[in-house]
Order: sequence, then structure tokens, then C-alpha cells
Amino acid sequence: MRKKLVAGNWKMNKNVVETRELLSALASGLDSVGGAERALCPPFTSLFVAAEALTGTGIGLGAQNMHWEEKGAFTGEISPSMVKEFCAYVILGHSERRMYFGETDETVNKKLLAAQKADLTPVVCVGETLAQYEAGETRQVVVEQIRAGLQGVAPEFAPRIVVAYEPIWAIGTGKASSAENAQAVHGEMIRPTLSELFGEEAAQAIRILYGGSVNAANAADFFAQPDIDGALVGGASLKADEFIAIAKAAAE
Repeated sequence: MRKKLVAGNWKMNKNVVETRELLSALASGLDSVGGAERALCPPFTSLFVAAEALTGTGIGLGAQNMHWEEKGAFTGEISPSMVKEFCAYVILGHSERRMYFGETDETVNKKLLAAQKADLTPVVCVGETLAQYEAGETRQVVVEQIRAGLQGVAPEFAPRIVVAYEPIWAIGTGKASSAENAQAVHGEMIRPTLSELFGEEAAQAIRILYGGSVNAANAADFFAQPDIDGALVGGASLKADEFIAIAKAAAE
């Protein structure tokens, strides 16, 4: 049985002082939530203090992005080994990276292979725009993102991959997908494609998260679905009570 994962993506929020405050509130509330894996992904500038604050808590730490090269003339970028110094997880291909910073399936794939080499657990994001959703193109878009973004992965590493389905029209809008619609994408589009790539056993081991306006009120509905293995949480992860409630819903 796949253990659920609830990961908080803080995006470009919280300075070092604010990070310490939020982590203090989260660590105490999450201490009793042992039935689900928990991870937090603050900005790069807060990774060092977050690593210190989370030591011994059982809460994982992740980065929001990284470059695929180990070193070189890439001003402003962070290498896999730099991420590995503090983190166990890394988010790759988030829709905001694709929309605003030119991320493509090709660059996501390069980063995924770099994460494999660095022994990082990648959270690979896929999802369609509102126009694509309304045009009935969800399957075409999501399947292509999976096939192109995950090619070349070693079979033994495949079960480590986490896929996050984030319909772009639901991110930060307050308009979450229905649990049934998300389950259809997870169970009828994503997992069968993973099976084609890596075989049925690996596909059943890979966790598929839902992301897009997940909150304490709707989390349990998503987690009740057989192919929704947790959540990548945005805004609600910045509120200790909300994120703790989501983690508890996953553990139950």
C-alpha cells in the first residue's frame, strides 16, 4: 500500500524569521501525524534554517527547483548537490516554472535524470491549462508530459518518483478539481502511462499527488480516492492549522 505524502510548496513566501515561526508551529502539530509522509519546500534562502529546525522531527525538506548541471556558468541557479546538502525532495516542472520561466518537458527530464543521479526524490508536476481542459485535451497534455518528462529513468529508480497532477486552472484560484475528476486523471491517464513506461509493479508503487486549491475542507475527499496518494499543497501550507489538518486527513 502506498504511504500518502503531503508536501507543502511555500513558493516565494516567508523570509528566514517567518520560516522559523511557521516551522515551530508546524512541527508541534505534525508530531502526532505518523500515518503520512510530510515534507515542506520553502524558498532557497530558508533551506539552511529549515534543515536545522526540522532535524529529528521526521518532516522532510524539499527544494522548489534546481538546475540539471552539477556546476558551471549558470548565474542564479542551484545544482543538485547544493540541494542534496539540505533536502531529500525537489519539485520539478511546476506549472509556474513552465509558464513564467520557460520550463519544458525536455528541461524537466534533464532535471529528473539529475535528481536520479543525486539520489533526490523528485516531485514531477504535470497538468493542463483551463483552455486545454475545456477543449477536452487533458489526456493528450498530461500523457505527453509524463512520457516526455520521465523518459530515460532507470527502472530501479522509477518507484522513487512522485508525480503531482496540478490542473493549472485550479492552482491558487480556489477552484479545486472535483475528487472524481482528479481520480479519473490519476487512475485512467497517469498510472496507465507510468505502467507503459516502467511496468505495472513500478506504476503501482509510484505515488501520484493532487495539487490545486487543496485545503482542510476538501482534502479528505481527495484522499479517499484509490489513486490519489497525497497532495502538493500551496497556499494552505502557509497556515499551520490548515496544513496540519490536511496531513491528518492523509494519515486517516
